[in-house]
Amino acid sequence: MSEQNEIRSAPLTPRPRSAAPTPPVVSSPPVSCPPSQYHSPSLSRSPLLNGEHADQAPPPSKTPKTPRTPRLSLTPRFITPLGSPVRKALRMTKLDPQDAWLPITESRNGNKYYAAFHTLCSGIGVQALVLPVAFTILGWTWGIIGLTLAFIWQLYTLWLLVQLHESTENGMRYSRYLQLSCATFGERLGKLLALFPIMYLSGGTCVALIIIGGSTSKLFFQIVCGATCSAKPLTTVEWYLVFTCAAVVLSQLPNLNSIAGLSLVGAVTAVGYCTMIWAVSVAEGRLPGVSYNPVRGSTPVVRIFDVLNALGIIAFAFRGHNLILEIQATMPSDEKHPSRVPIWQGVRVSYTVISACLFPLAIGGYWAYGQKIPANGGMLTALYQFHSRDASQAALGLTSLFVIVNALSSFQIYGMPMFDEMESKYTVRKKQPCPWWLRAIFRAMFGYGCFFVAVAIPFLGSLAGLIGGIALPVTLAYPCFMWLKIRKPKMYEAMWWLNWFLGVLGMSLSAVLIAAGLYVVIDTGVEVSFFKPN
Repeated sequence: MSEQNEIRSAPLTPRPRSAAPTPPVVSSPPVSCPPSQYHSPSLSRSPLLNGEHADQAPPPSKTPKTPRTPRLSLTPRFITPLGSPVRKALRMTKLDPQDAWLPITESRNGNKYYAAFHTLCSGIGVQALVLPVAFTILGWTWGIIGLTLAFIWQLYTLWLLVQLHESTENGMRYSRYLQLSCATFGERLGKLLALFPIMYLSGGTCVALIIIGGSTSKLFFQIVCGATCSAKPLTTVEWYLVFTCAAVVLSQLPNLNSIAGLSLVGAVTAVGYCTMIWAVSVAEGRLPGVSYNPVRGSTPVVRIFDVLNALGIIAFAFRGHNLILEIQATMPSDEKHPSRVPIWQGVRVSYTVISACLFPLAIGGYWAYGQKIPANGGMLTALYQFHSRDASQAALGLTSLFVIVNALSSFQIYGMPMFDEMESKYTVRKKQPCPWWLRAIFRAMFGYGCFFVAVAIPFLGSLAGLIGGIALPVTLAYPCFMWLKIRKPKMYEAMWWLNWFLGVLGMSLSAVLIAAGLYVVIDTGVEVSFFKPN
């Protein structure tokens, strides 16, 4: 029946005028349907996206035969197979038409350059500025080894996610990390494992960006205004509000592709401030009395947890895995040109640049400051603390400006999954796209909600190690188990052993980091200061 439904009725082929009956004609081989794009809804705001149908005549035959009515493909553009072996199965596959209404999948015209901009902007953050702190515990050798292994590990899991974006079994495009998690582990277990880490990596990162952007804005004003400035400075909370207002205004851009320009600016400024911080620190030379001996705790238990905390700092320096599927979802994909090719081209370029920023930052920062590197703030705090008088004020001011601009750009890409989630609640219930004024309200509510959390719980950064251990499997463990469950490699082969080893190791590392975070909170305590940001 499905085969008959795909063939439109057409006038019968006219018979010759001869009264003699026409001998039966041997049926020719069926004409295959033209390949259609595996292409979820693009810029259109309507869920009723008509497929593009084109007639395709059969190949010319050597022996003349009675002309036949050509077959027409009724397969929509967004139900395109990834390959001919599953073309028949994919003919019945349907994607959610609400993708045309949501900000992540509203636009499908991305490319490898957009992917590089988004990945670079989301992959470099201020959390990388504390990498030298890990070296103070691990030392030169183990610090470099740990940083190298972590970089290779997270790049491998990123490759796994890129490959899993398009299923070769059912033709689905998993455009969100949570969607892939639910498809792999089941609806209930998938949400249990991934929902909180993803919400933290999106909402929690936006809260941290408000704290960093507001505090750096205050420093930037002090540098530009100078010591003799008579203007009354704003309070820390007021600077938080200024930063939040700017972020909310920029968040009105409709979808993920529309912020590609912002991601480019954020990527350039991230590379700029990382390079300037380590270059100024190295140019000013080592501080007097710098020591490179690893810090040792008073008891074996303290030493173990210090090492675990250092490993957590290195692991948490790499982020953005919760966004790679969303970035890949902005690209067109078809049978001949799958989206995994351009996304991986962009990822390779962006992570080459990321490695060129993180390794000099960690190694140069530890060389310049040694054990004197501040545990809170890392390289940025050390730059202002030790070189505020020696270094050029223009260099310090430009570094602060780059940090602010990068925080504003990163806020948009990390907030996009939250915008998508809020708007999906409306579209599922109302069966229509979210109007522009409601979209603006949603995004303003999210921005000022993050501002309220930043002001109300300014000590949230003290719990970053604990919460980071909970979010760590999203980057290092879950992609390995997803590959095992979906691709089903043969038992005892290299890929089978590798993914099992990395998956179990990632979950174990997450467990010990959570334990270490709890120990640090209990042992050192957390200075609870509600509504009193520094």
